[in-house]
Amino acid sequence: MGASDWKNLLRQVEHKPALVTRFLKYNKPKDRKYGLAKKPCVRCGRIGAHVGAYGLHLCRQCFREIATELGFKKYQ
Repeated sequence: MGASDWKNLLRQVEHKPALVTRFLKYNKPKDRKYGLAKKPCVRCGRIGAHVGAYGLHLCRQCFREIATELGFKKYQ
């Protein structure tokens, strides 16, 4: 079950308060305090392949797209 799936399932039981509380207890993703999932990409929201250097907080794909705009140069 992905992060967006639990919200879709929650809509099916939202009219029953007892089911909603039990559903959220067991199915809602945890709020992360550390690790990869704590700082997703600020541009697209991806979790993996995170570039946190210089306070960028971008995934590698987004960094590659906008690196020249940020002033980075590619050396070979």
